[in-house]
Amino acid sequence: MSTQKPSFLALTNAMHASPGFVAARRDELGGLRSQVLEIIDEVLADSSQATDAVREQLRRHVAAHPGHPEEALLKHLSSLRTQQPGTDVPDTTAPASQVDEDSSQHATTRLEAVLRDHMLMTAFQPVFDLTTGTVVGVEALTRFVSDGGDPANYWFAEAEDTGLRTDLEFAALESALMAALDLPSQLFVALKLSDAVCLDPRLPALFDQTPVAPDRVILEISGHFPPEQAASLDAAVGPLRSAGVRLSIENTGSYFASVRHIHRLKPEMIKLDPRLTTGLSQDPLRQEIVEAEVGFAREIGAVLTAQHIETSAELTTIAGLGIRVGQGYHLGRPSVQPSEWATWGGRAGHLIFPSGTGRARRA
Repeated sequence: MSTQKPSFLALTNAMHASPGFVAARRDELGGLRSQVLEIIDEVLADSSQATDAVREQLRRHVAAHPGHPEEALLKHLSSLRTQQPGTDVPDTTAPASQVDEDSSQHATTRLEAVLRDHMLMTAFQPVFDLTTGTVVGVEALTRFVSDGGDPANYWFAEAEDTGLRTDLEFAALESALMAALDLPSQLFVALKLSDAVCLDPRLPALFDQTPVAPDRVILEISGHFPPEQAASLDAAVGPLRSAGVRLSIENTGSYFASVRHIHRLKPEMIKLDPRLTTGLSQDPLRQEIVEAEVGFAREIGAVLTAQHIETSAELTTIAGLGIRVGQGYHLGRPSVQPSEWATWGGRAGHLIFPSGTGRARRA
């Protein structure tokens, strides 16, 4: 970070915090707090007149929470979400083509700012062993800190429209891998990837640079990956899997098409289509489909995991059908707080994959 930028330390000192105390605390910071400090630093360093009000608001929140940058940033985001932006309303008197062009340019500018200033952070949702109730891993979820409340899927869709989707995904992956250093060491880390990122030559280089052990990483891809590109995908992630990284596929869309696709790639984990989970306890037909998936996962030596478990009835049914790994709000909500991640370590276990490590180290 450039020494010419107004640093967060200088800001806090100017707000009557003890310089010695702030410096000592900065030395101790790691993981998420470091991300928060960098985000605050970058926002305050922006010289754009369009963000003057946002910077001033952030300064007030930092002043109100000396020594607690996470609280200051969260307060800042909450304030942004309650505000109605007055400059984003398109001029309906302008030609539609001009409105579309202006909207596209605005989206590109916002996304470029996010990428330039690293204005995103990672939340982790715990994944449980349903037979023991222990946490065995986490799924990484992206949270944007420069917006007025737009969900992550909106940002990624906007990035798709402006040609910045892959860059944004890599920024999210880097954030997740950095934050993962603050997780209990026995937990796996599941990272979602799009088709384009799977085939991007930057992916292996990303893992060459991270200190997170490869055998803790699970790469999640969608079951919608084009079957004709299965060979390309296998070749792209093959070196990573040989190093210990595991592959997870979400079984979505046509059940039989997904089965052929999954059988070709032989992932170490299969994620149950979330649409099968909701109301599963009341639907015998879907229970039969899930039973078939349990048998299929067992046949290829993969772990079958359920997601979006929101009620005790869904949990009971899922566990009764033989699924032993799951996640959802009923079990544990996503968190951006390392202090909460640390509590998972006290009740954590290590997930044993049926296929062992042999498949991950294939030739």
